[in-house]
Amino acid sequence: MDPLQRVVCRGSLRQIQQLLQLMAKLYFYYSSMNAGKSTSLLQSSYNYRERGMHTMVLAPAIDNRYGEGMVASRIGLQTEASIFDPQHNLFDLIETEHTKKTLSCVLVDEAQFLNRDQVFQLSEVCDKLDVPVLAYGIRTDFQGEPFEGSKYLLAWADNLKELKAICFCGRKATMVIRRDENGNAVTEGAQIEIGGNDRYESTCRLHFKQAYFSSE
Repeated sequence: MDPLQRVVCRGSLRQIQQLLQLMAKLYFYYSSMNAGKSTSLLQSSYNYRERGMHTMVLAPAIDNRYGEGMVASRIGLQTEASIFDPQHNLFDLIETEHTKKTLSCVLVDEAQFLNRDQVFQLSEVCDKLDVPVLAYGIRTDFQGEPFEGSKYLLAWADNLKELKAICFCGRKATMVIRRDENGNAVTEGAQIEIGGNDRYESTCRLHFKQAYFSSE
C-alpha cells in the first residue's frame, strides 16, 4: 500500500486533506489482466467517500461489458462512472465537476484507452487543480506493444505502481494473450477488442513468447 492509500484508509479527515495538498500527483497502477485493478480503484474511491469526500470515476465508453457508465470488479463491487471517448477533453470534464463539488480524487479505469492528449490533460488536473489522479490500466496489448495511454502514463506519471497477476506456471504475469474461438493465440488484428477471460489470458513473458511466436 502506497502512502496515499495508507492515509486515505487510516488517517483522519484533516490528515487526508493535508496530504492531498502536498500530493496532487498523477499515479499509474499498471498490470496485465486479472490483477485486481478495478477492485483497487473501487476500494480507493470508497475510502474517500466513506470520509465524506468527493471522487470522480472515469471509464472509457468503449468498454461497456458491465453497462454504460459502470466500473465493476470480478468480485462483485461496482460504481457509476462518467464515460469518456477519445474526443473528450478530460481537464474540462473534471474542472466542470470540480466547480460543482470539490473533488478530492479522480480515478480512471482502463487507462490504457486514453490518448496522449488525455494523459497530458490528467497531468494538468494535478498541476492546476491540485487534485490527485489515480489511473489504472494494462501496460501492453496482445502483441506485446504498449497502449498509447499506458506509454504516456509510464513516461509522465509521478508515481508508478505495479499490481501483480500470476501466470498459470506460478510466475508473475506481465503479458496478455488474445485467444481465438479455438484457443489459439491471435497475432494480428485491431489493438482494441473488448473481452474478458473468454478472450484474454495473462501470462509470464516466457509463455507469452511460446504462444505468440509459435502461432505466427
